[in-house]
Amino acid sequence: MISNQILQNTIEGLKGITRIDLCVMDIDGKVLASTFQENGDYENAVLSFVASPADSQVIQGYQFFKIFDEHQLEYILLANGGNDDVYMVGKIAAFQIQNLLVAYKERFDKDNFIKNLLLDNLLLVDIYNRAKKLHIDTDVRRVIFIIETSHDKDTNALDSVRSLLGGKARDFITAVDEKNIIVVKELASGEGYAEMEKVAQEMLSMLKSEGEEGIHIAYGTIVGDIKEVSKSYKEAKLALDVGKIFFEEKDIIAYSTLGIGRLIYQLPIPLCKMFIREIFEGKSPDDFDEETLTTINKFFENSLNVSETSRQLYIHRNTLVYRLDKLQKSTGLDLRVFEDAITFKIALMVVKYMKYMETLEY
Repeated sequence: MISNQILQNTIEGLKGITRIDLCVMDIDGKVLASTFQENGDYENAVLSFVASPADSQVIQGYQFFKIFDEHQLEYILLANGGNDDVYMVGKIAAFQIQNLLVAYKERFDKDNFIKNLLLDNLLLVDIYNRAKKLHIDTDVRRVIFIIETSHDKDTNALDSVRSLLGGKARDFITAVDEKNIIVVKELASGEGYAEMEKVAQEMLSMLKSEGEEGIHIAYGTIVGDIKEVSKSYKEAKLALDVGKIFFEEKDIIAYSTLGIGRLIYQLPIPLCKMFIREIFEGKSPDDFDEETLTTINKFFENSLNVSETSRQLYIHRNTLVYRLDKLQKSTGLDLRVFEDAITFKIALMVVKYMKYMETLEY
């Protein structure tokens, strides 16, 4: 069913060209869109016309037209006047609305297909058969973007993304739940991850400029066949979740950049707790004071470089060495040794993951 706003825009556009008022009604006589100056009582006339075998008719000085959707009567169109010119304008308007019905039905069919494709609800043979019927290429490169806003499936955000990609008919914008907008993006020849990062940045900037808050954008890997689109979607979903835990400072996260966080996210919580007990002997990184945690994080940021870390912390090199020695006595791990540093870094990420999972339980 076409939205009333689309119907209103269509008949207003035709009136602007022809100067003839038009009105679209449902088969019960309810006005859906109109350019008439005054709303008359056409209900009985519409019901009578619906019951008649005629496809068009002049009633009470108005041209009446039936608009069908695959032989199912969907709308009644009224054109103000009974002469031949008004009849021609009415026929054109009815034909235009008929075309809109076809276009919207095709869009719905494609949207339904894309949703089922993302959710792995289709057999392999059905994927190719339905794609062919809907004129969707099966062997082009695509990637999935997931956009999460602070509101549940924000309509404004959905419209904004559609407007950004509106000129690209081969891209699909849809949603499979109440929280996220999904973009199935087709790549041109030569486009890669650098271009996808740029697309994500454009979407982020546009949504922020329109007042959207709490935006996170994630995207999966580039796939070369339509049957692999669901794989890219699952990757984008995983990137969105993992990004919130380990890359909370980033608004955009790619699946290919998740690193070890992707592995930690799939660990069972009991195994994580056992690992932390073994590493810290009953303690937790949460037990460290703010100064120690800042020192550790800055040391990792500077690739275990003592001189650069002390410079950025505005402390003497010996002070940093003292802090690292103190940490070694407390944990048995010397962060200046690469293997110990890796173990400690993983432990910090595991604790972060555990804390995030605890928040989801409440």
